[in-house]
Amino acid sequence: MIFTETKLKGAFILDIERRSDERGFFARAFCQEEFKAHGLKPVIAQANIAHNRLKGTLRGMHFQYPPAAETKLVRCTKGAILDIIVDLRPESPTYLQHISVELTEDNQRALFVPERFAHGYQVLRDDTDTTYFVGEFYTPNAEGGLMYNDPKLGLRWPLPVTVVSEKDQKFAPLDTIEAEVKRRMSAG
Repeated sequence: MIFTETKLKGAFILDIERRSDERGFFARAFCQEEFKAHGLKPVIAQANIAHNRLKGTLRGMHFQYPPAAETKLVRCTKGAILDIIVDLRPESPTYLQHISVELTEDNQRALFVPERFAHGYQVLRDDTDTTYFVGEFYTPNAEGGLMYNDPKLGLRWPLPVTVVSEKDQKFAPLDTIEAEVKRRMSAG
């Protein structure tokens, strides 16, 4: 695997190294030793799949507070998504900054999302499937979220948003929850 760290410390884009022959190709998609060598937490507590029927669908911006903060390894296995992560670590020099990465069935790229980051994506093609390998169990009383269109974040989605869950539409503006987010996301 090829690990490329983004401007957000600890967040990596992972590209596969294909070994091709007449059958097709083989590539490693996860290796505990390689993750450890890059200072990443190589734990998978859950593996999830999301199927999205319509392009324009938006999922996010989701996170879990410590002590149940999650890492995620996200890959689009069919179709295409624009994945966006936001740094919610108050002590980080990139606090509230974000990156976006296009993950597609063609590029077979993955995004490693560190703990204490918000994560969401928009579907770019109909009938898109996404897998998430998550480093912590889903903990409903630790979950949180940010508005996908919060003006303070300035996230840019490439398509008009066509479908958003009711839950995701009800997240409060960052201006009203930022003090709590900072307090609950603080390290140590």
